[in-house]
Amino acid sequence: MAHAVVIGAGIGGLTATLALARKGWSVTVLEQAASLEPVGAGLAVAPNALRALDVIGAGDEVRRLSAIQGRSGIRVPDGRWLSRTTAEDAAARYGDPIVLLARSSLVGILAERLPQGALRLNTRVESVDPATGRVTVRGTAETIEADLVVAADGIRSRTRSALFPGHPAPVYAGVTSWRMIVPLAGETGASETWGAGLVFGVMPLVGGQVYCYATAPVPAGLRAADERDELLRLFGRWHDPIPALLAAADPEAVLRHDIHCLDAPPPAFHAGRVALLGDAAHPMTPNLGQGACQAMEDAVVLAERVSPHDDPAAGLAVYSRERLARTTPIVRRSRAIGRLTRWRNPLAVTLRDGAMRAVGRFGPNVAMRQFDPVFDWRP
Repeated sequence: MAHAVVIGAGIGGLTATLALARKGWSVTVLEQAASLEPVGAGLAVAPNALRALDVIGAGDEVRRLSAIQGRSGIRVPDGRWLSRTTAEDAAARYGDPIVLLARSSLVGILAERLPQGALRLNTRVESVDPATGRVTVRGTAETIEADLVVAADGIRSRTRSALFPGHPAPVYAGVTSWRMIVPLAGETGASETWGAGLVFGVMPLVGGQVYCYATAPVPAGLRAADERDELLRLFGRWHDPIPALLAAADPEAVLRHDIHCLDAPPPAFHAGRVALLGDAAHPMTPNLGQGACQAMEDAVVLAERVSPHDDPAAGLAVYSRERLARTTPIVRRSRAIGRLTRWRNPLAVTLRDGAMRAVGRFGPNVAMRQFDPVFDWRP
């Protein structure tokens, strides 16, 4: 049986493992962490990604365990809406709404479906030979022979750097981000609020929890002694329920990371027997909510294009060509939206908000139409 090695047990790596196994591959997934313990963050799974999850038989469980992004849209700090849509609008247009769940829940759904013995934790890859598919494990004399290697090793992918050593590394996108999951009684709608250079997002989850995220334009590397206090300083006077959410947050559970992205895609998403997938191939800003969604798309397309019965070279070339064409405009569009959120000049912010409000007046279909190229994808 043809053997595939997947490097990285994040959402993209786990989806690739399941998709390849369903196509007849024997799969080993190598994860450097000692356990699958995801960060305390939420995730929006858009209709395109739900279709990818349907391919591996996980879509219905994700729908069942998720909250639905009901009435949602873009607001300004005093609470006024710039644009609004509903779950019904999305379902009518795309066949599914956007669903919301904890990242750990999705990882758990995927992990429990892995073939027995497929996952190896606490295993760090030292190198990959693209010509032979030989994978060397760090700290041991072990090598693993593979017919296909899937590098899902994240934004700082060592595999990408080795395959394309002259390609520029990801760059700081100009904003730092905070994320947290907060317990909050009562119903909370989904929204994203744009201020002068600042963004605060609210996503309801199941079980009386709310996922919150925020961004601010600051120099890379800055950290606060108390990140919740920093959020209160920046957002504590914004509209409800933001102050209540911040008051209910556990200061120890607030995550802060600088956002990086790859402005120019690598020449290809493969070399030899190695495929790049997810953030290893196309790290993007979070402004379209498509980072994990595109990784899931990558996974099912890769499994469809490479056959366990043939040399993977032809299939990898098709995968690379298709996914470069698909993901490159999404990366660029997300980056462009990220730049809009960083505007701080009062006149520029007024013009930006006015344009968004004008589009919103034409109704949800006009506002949602801009997402058609992203959400309409089908495997």
